[in-house]
Amino acid sequence: MELKGKVAVVTGAASGIGRATALKFAEQGAAGIVVADLNEQGLAPVAQAVSGLAVRCDVSREQDIRNLVAQAEQRYGRVDVFFSNAGILGSGGPEASDEIWDAMWKIHVMAHVWAARAVVEPMLARGGGYFLVTASAAGLLNIVESAPYGVTKHAAVAVAEWLSIAYGRRGLKVSCLCPQAVRTGMVPGDGGSAGVNGILSAESVADEIVETMRREQFLVLPHPEVLEYLRNKTANYDRWLGGMQKLYQRSQEQG
Repeated sequence: MELKGKVAVVTGAASGIGRATALKFAEQGAAGIVVADLNEQGLAPVAQAVSGLAVRCDVSREQDIRNLVAQAEQRYGRVDVFFSNAGILGSGGPEASDEIWDAMWKIHVMAHVWAARAVVEPMLARGGGYFLVTASAAGLLNIVESAPYGVTKHAAVAVAEWLSIAYGRRGLKVSCLCPQAVRTGMVPGDGGSAGVNGILSAESVADEIVETMRREQFLVLPHPEVLEYLRNKTANYDRWLGGMQKLYQRSQEQG
């Protein structure tokens, strides 16, 4: 897909990957861009920079997502691209609070479901569209620092896969963004285990998103090493688990 002339919605757009991608979409000639976030103060300059519409949106609430789509349609008449990008951090294992598990489930999983519920059928009725999900390399490989994050990002990948399986031959293009560490407010310091292959800029990730959309491929892998790690995982699951156990142990000793 070429973005020129398209109408795009980007969640989590006040900073980081969302902000960089909204700016990149504008650079590519998008006809309209709607940026959404809980951070209204940070969102306003992004909307101004892309000559678009800012909408306060809590993606953990389906009604907020429906309102976001309604405002996008009211302003621009349609949604051609939906980038479901918002995310949060939280550490710990099974002992992590129910509040953390619930928040991550809503933001990392149900937000994609609710967005798809709002935009996919109208896209198909117009002949197609593009649905982009931000998951993480953690959705393919897991992550030692946070069970809630790893589990819900796995589910995010599964949502994107299912959408592609169910609607791919009806005109819906689906991509799933799975980076390791990216230099945003969510990745402090050295990036932990996700920083093993370096920390990328949000701008370089946005470049990779646009190129992957142009090729209409499923996985967006700004860190190409992730694909080899995934192959190693599926080639010998027990060996891969052993390696991850060592990584977890090191993280505990350092922490």
